[in-house]
Amino acid sequence: MDKPQQTSRRDFLRQSALLAGAAAISTRSLGSIYIGKQTRVIVIGAGFAGLAAAYTLKQRNVDLTVLESRNRVGGRVFSHTIDPRENLVVELGAEWVGNSHQRVRTLCDQFGIPLLNNQFDTHLIYQNQYTKANAWDFSDNWKPKMKALLEGYKKLDERQKTELDSIDWWRYLVNNGCDGKDLVLRELLDSTDFGESIRHVSALVALSTFAESSEKNEMDLKMQGGNSRLAKKLAEGIGADNILTGHAVARIEQKGSVKVTCGNGRVFEADKLICAIPTFAIKNIQWEPGLPAEKMQAINELQYARINKNAILFKKRFWKDESFDLITDQTPHYFYHATKNQPSEKGVLISYTIGEKAELISAQNDAWRKEMLGQTLNPYFPKAKKLIESQANYYWGTDKISQGAYAMYGPNQWHTTRPALQKPFLHTSFAGEHLADWQGFMEGAVVTGEMAAAEIIAV
Repeated sequence: MDKPQQTSRRDFLRQSALLAGAAAISTRSLGSIYIGKQTRVIVIGAGFAGLAAAYTLKQRNVDLTVLESRNRVGGRVFSHTIDPRENLVVELGAEWVGNSHQRVRTLCDQFGIPLLNNQFDTHLIYQNQYTKANAWDFSDNWKPKMKALLEGYKKLDERQKTELDSIDWWRYLVNNGCDGKDLVLRELLDSTDFGESIRHVSALVALSTFAESSEKNEMDLKMQGGNSRLAKKLAEGIGADNILTGHAVARIEQKGSVKVTCGNGRVFEADKLICAIPTFAIKNIQWEPGLPAEKMQAINELQYARINKNAILFKKRFWKDESFDLITDQTPHYFYHATKNQPSEKGVLISYTIGEKAELISAQNDAWRKEMLGQTLNPYFPKAKKLIESQANYYWGTDKISQGAYAMYGPNQWHTTRPALQKPFLHTSFAGEHLADWQGFMEGAVVTGEMAAAEIIAV
């Protein structure tokens, strides 16, 4: 397989910005005249990738239909009002907008959705010791080594990047002198970025992520009122009549055109198709002709992160610091203040767990979770357990559509699995966060959706 040129995330975003500018060109442009009334497009999936693709095409007057199996738009963006009386909203799905997320930030500005600072100062519980934010750090031995690795990434050539992709992030850290408490802290912190142990993540994916991210690893901003607001605004721009929820695609036939049959029996035909759904959902569709062996192998290989989000509503914000988050070496793993910038005496901490911890917590009831939370927090925050009012829990590992929160590329997959998943097939282009330069962000979904739309516009 040919290996595509590795681009930085900033290059990827720059391409997207150019695309957005092209989409804004008057509908009297050459592209619009050519495809405006001639090309019909079906978009599968009303997550952010599908919505972004459809919205881009709609700006060019393309005849389109969006088919979504869920009974709502937004996909893995899932805003939940945990306290209607206090109007407290938390994210049970995609959460953060990074400072470098140009396309999402531009769309929020366009639709009048304020973006509020959502950065945190991290506290620590390690070996039964609690340390406040800014009072703990990596060792003086490891910090300069990590800095050198991040700076060195920018100098790697393609051969070196391919070699880096052959090992996991844990092994790479160990090989470069990370050990003891430093290694434990990197595991605890970095696993929250990838949704699984760093023993399962490509060293190339991890190093590039940290080398190119903002200071807070893109955990910078949040949409006021919930991220689902952007999904609804995009849907309004597409038009309610063009989006059909509750329509799970069962069969796709591609001959001279595209014929899509849904599980409810409805049939749709078009000239082009954009498939903007997770790989697990792609595999559940009957494709005629069948998907190429290379693409099926990639679909079967790609793993999605097991993430559980347990939102705990407290009667009072006992943590006091609005920028509070807390990494722990215990079962609840990572807590963060999910109602920052939302005025109320009440507040929500989300316990964010990954991998086997996520499976464990998801399988228990609220009473068990309450005891576990108390066991972790009560020694340092004695009122925590008594202040719990309610909980909301969602485990993405058993989500019927995605079977995981977001894609995670393991060793030897970045230059093989991802290109196979990206490649168009007959009349079909593909989009989704799993195809982005970084996984797990709304930005990646939006960018890949816009790029899939560009493939059609450019024809």
